[in-house]
Amino acid sequence: MKTKSKVYLINDDMKWQPAGQGVERQIMGYDGQLMMVKVKFETGAIGSAHTHYHSQSTYVASGIFEVTIGDQKRTIKAGDGYYVEPDVIHGCVCIQEGVLIDTFSPMREDFIR
Repeated sequence: MKTKSKVYLINDDMKWQPAGQGVERQIMGYDGQLMMVKVKFETGAIGSAHTHYHSQSTYVASGIFEVTIGDQKRTIKAGDGYYVEPDVIHGCVCIQEGVLIDTFSPMREDFIR
């Protein structure tokens, strides 16, 4: 059986899952090769530095974030984005409440367990 999400994911029908202090996420569409995740941050919340074997591309839907990828640190805002290669340490601090749209390839199996 193939792992995959529903075809339509309606915001009003979906629950937010805790993902750290001041951080919540909604799992959007996924299959074995791809996953999209909406991540909501309160001001001051920290996306702890971590690594994973997935490729990641992120779009800043709202807010302001200080993002560190490897040894590079940059402040980014709504409309900006970033890419993280597999196994590169990365994390962020939310400067102004906002939402990130993360995409992963392959999917993050640890998020749906």
